Amino acid sequence: MQHLANRLMTLVLGLAASGATLASPFYAPPSIDEKPHGFSGEAELGYTHLTGNTDSQTLIGKSQLTWLRDRWTHLLRGEVRHVSRNGDTSAEQYRLTGRERYDLEGPHYLFGFARWEKDRFSGYELQLSAIAGYGRELISSERHRLSLEAGPGYRHDRIDTEPNASLAVAYGALDWHLEATETTTLSQELSVESTDEDTTSRSLSSLTTLLNSRLAMRLSHEIKRNSQPPEGAEARTDHTTSASLLYHW
Repeated sequence: MQHLANRLMTLVLGLAASGATLASPFYAPPSIDEKPHGFSGEAELGYTHLTGNTDSQTLIGKSQLTWLRDRWTHLLRGEVRHVSRNGDTSAEQYRLTGRERYDLEGPHYLFGFARWEKDRFSGYELQLSAIAGYGRELISSERHRLSLEAGPGYRHDRIDTEPNASLAVAYGALDWHLEATETTTLSQELSVESTDEDTTSRSLSSLTTLLNSRLAMRLSHEIKRNSQPPEGAEARTDHTTSASLLYHW
């Protein structure tokens, strides 16, 4: 536990010192004070189909449901990504995350989340993670928001060619949003999950432009890196660049 605590402290201090802004798995909604109580959601869909010299299809779907009640924020998020080239699947990923946040006095909050993840080409049959900790909003204004959070957790790895593994996790994340104009928002999310065996980092950079009160267009680039993946993994780093439509209610 002392080793985990030291690793967590090093991770958080490193993120803060670098000024980096953190990851797709962060999903930190605005403070309850910034949104009316009740239920809201958003759905994102991106699809491309190329024919000719290369026959390829790419499908990216994301959906998020948020429920605000008193000091609590309940959030459920699902993601799917599928890429095929000349009839052969080259990427197939599924992710489901449930997240809870409890706002304390001032810019402080507590959080916890559980995540199920299946990536066909990552070398893992599936991964289950549970993480809890403390968060703080470093900047919270009408147009600019920056949050930092960290905590310990647990991860269960299921691998076809190796025994299942249960690992302690040190987690740190940053989330940055800037409303550049009345219709354009820049976002940078980054998270790091470190264990004794590997470190998984995720980065999501996005530009979102409102088309009307419900519909928006989003350009994004996502990076996921595992420092020491299983032998069956295709690569250590995955890059995904996409253009998608976003509907929110």
